[in-house]
Amino acid sequence: MIKIEIKEGEKIDRALKRYKKKHRNVKIMQNIRENQFFTKPSVKRRRQVQKAAYIQSLRDQEEI
Repeated sequence: MIKIEIKEGEKIDRALKRYKKKHRNVKIMQNIRENQFFTKPSVKRRRQVQKAAYIQSLRDQEEI
């Protein structure tokens, strides 16, 4: 559970901004979406390999 301590004299907008940033960094919603359906280990591995290949191609393009 994420807790945000509101500092003395701090505006609510600023506290909400900090909460949203923490929420995004913890990746709560991403984990919920990932675990909504079962994914076979072979499919996970295939996605991981595809992602690695994509990132490698981006790095290769940067070098050129």
